[in-house]
Amino acid sequence: MATDLSFGSVPPYYREVYDICAPTGSSVSKDFFTKLLVKSGLPSQTLSLIWELVDAKQGSLPRSSLYKALALVALAQQGRQPSAKLLDNFSGEELPCPELGDLSDLKQLTHRDSNPTCLGLRYPDLYQLDLINLDVVPEKKGLFLKHIEYQVSSKRFGALVRRRYNDFVALHELLLGRFPYRLIPKLPPKRVVGVASRFANCFNPAGYLLSVDSLFIEDRRKSLRRWLTLVARHPALNQDPLLNFFLTYTGPDLQHKIREVFRRVPDEFTTSELAAKAKELVPLDTHTEFANSRDQIRVILNGVSKLKQIADILAQRSHGYAADMTELGSQLSALASEPHGSSLWATGGNRVWADMKRGFHIISKEFALLSSHASQQATREEDEVCEKLNLLLDVLVAHRELCDRHEKGVAQDHAKALAKMLALKKRQMQGVIQGTDAESVDQLESKMMDQENVIANMELRNYFSLHCLHMETQLVHAHLEILATVLSTLVSVQIRGHSELADVWAQIQPTVEKCLPEDSHQVNGTSK
Repeated sequence: MATDLSFGSVPPYYREVYDICAPTGSSVSKDFFTKLLVKSGLPSQTLSLIWELVDAKQGSLPRSSLYKALALVALAQQGRQPSAKLLDNFSGEELPCPELGDLSDLKQLTHRDSNPTCLGLRYPDLYQLDLINLDVVPEKKGLFLKHIEYQVSSKRFGALVRRRYNDFVALHELLLGRFPYRLIPKLPPKRVVGVASRFANCFNPAGYLLSVDSLFIEDRRKSLRRWLTLVARHPALNQDPLLNFFLTYTGPDLQHKIREVFRRVPDEFTTSELAAKAKELVPLDTHTEFANSRDQIRVILNGVSKLKQIADILAQRSHGYAADMTELGSQLSALASEPHGSSLWATGGNRVWADMKRGFHIISKEFALLSSHASQQATREEDEVCEKLNLLLDVLVAHRELCDRHEKGVAQDHAKALAKMLALKKRQMQGVIQGTDAESVDQLESKMMDQENVIANMELRNYFSLHCLHMETQLVHAHLEILATVLSTLVSVQIRGHSELADVWAQIQPTVEKCLPEDSHQVNGTSK
C-alpha cells in the first residue's frame, strides 16, 4: 500500500514548507525546488535521484510531489537510499521531517516572486540573511613575500575558510560581470596609499601610537568584512552559486579556481526569468523617479559622510583622553619619584612637598583606570557607531556608482552577452561542453539558450537594467534604517562612557583629599 501524501496525512512541517514555496496555493517552481533541495546538504548524486523520482522535469511540482520529495530527503538524511518503492507501505509510521536549516531566505524569494517590483524587506530582514566574520590569520605564509590571510566564516553556510586579498578581487570581478545592474561595493585598496594623515594619532588600548602598517591591516580587515557582509546579505547575489563557492570551497588557489569554474557564466539578464517581461516591470514614471531618488540619495550620502567624520572625531577624542590620563598618571609618578631630598635649608621645616610626593604615588595609580575606561569608550564608538556608519556609506557609494554605470548605457553589456552566446554555440558545435565544470554553470547556460530571442533584444536589456535599478534603490532605503540604529547606539554609548568616567573620578576624589595636605582643599574652596 502506497503512503498517503494528501494534505491531512503529512507532518505539519511539510505543510509549512509548502506554504513557503507556494504561498498562493499554486505549484512549486523548478528553480525554487532546486534551492530547497540544496538546503538538505545531501550529495548531488542523491539530489539528482530525488529529482527524477518526483518527476521535477515539468517545470513545476504539485503539492503531493513536494511532500514526496521532503519524505525522500528526510529518509536519505537517515542513510537510506531513495527509490520508487521506499515510501511504499510507510503508512504505519509517521513520515520523518527533513533537516533544511533556516528557510528565511526562501521566504523572501517567495515574496519577490509574487511581487517582483517590491523588495518588501527591512534591514532586520537583511541582517538575518547571513552573519560574516573575518579575522586576520596570525601566521604569515610565503617564502619571500609575506601575505596576509583571512579566516572567513559564514553563519548561513556553516563554513570556515581561509582567503587572501586576491581571492576577494576575483570574486569582485566575477560579481560585476554576473550582476552588472546590482549594488556591488568597492573593495578596499590592496596597499597603503596616502593613509598617514588618516591614521594620525591612533592609539592601541594601552595608549601607544600604532604603526601605519598595523592600522592599515586592521582597516582593510574591517572593510573586507563589510564588503562581504553586504554581498552575503544582498537578496539577489546571495542566491548565486558564485557566492556559495567563495564561502565554502576549501581547496587550494581559490582565485584561479573560481575564475576557471565561473568564467563562462552569463550575466543576470541572460538567465533571469524576469527578462522577457522586463518592460512590464518598469513604471512609466521610472526616469523621473530615478532622477529624484538619485538626488535624494546624494544628499543622504553627503549628510552621512559628515556624521561619520564627527563619529571619527569622537572616537579619536576618547583615544586622546585615554592617552592624556595615562600621561597624567605617568607625570604624577615621576614627581613622586623625584630624587632630590627635601633639606631643611630648602624647606625651612615645611614638609608639604614630602607629603605631596607620597600622595602623588598613590593617586597616579588611579589614573590608569580612567585611561582604561576611556579606551573602552573609544572601542565602542569605533565598533558600534563608526563601523555601522561605514556600512551604510558603502551602500550609498555603491548606489552612486551603479547610477553612473547605468548612465553609461547597456550597449557594452549587450555586446558581451551576444559574444558569450556565439561562443557557447561554437563550443556546442565542437562538442567542447562535457559537463566537467559546476552543474550550476551548465544550468545557467541552458537558461541562456532557452532565452536566445530575449537576449538579442536590446530594448528588454535596457528595461531590465531599469528594473534592477528600481530594486537596488529600494535596497538602499532598507539599509537607511542603520542610521536610526546608529543614533540610538550613540546615545547609549555616550551615557555609558560618561557614567563610567564620572564614577572613576568620584572614586579618585576621596583619595586626593586623603593623600594631599588638608589646607590645600580650603584654598581651592573645597572641603571634606
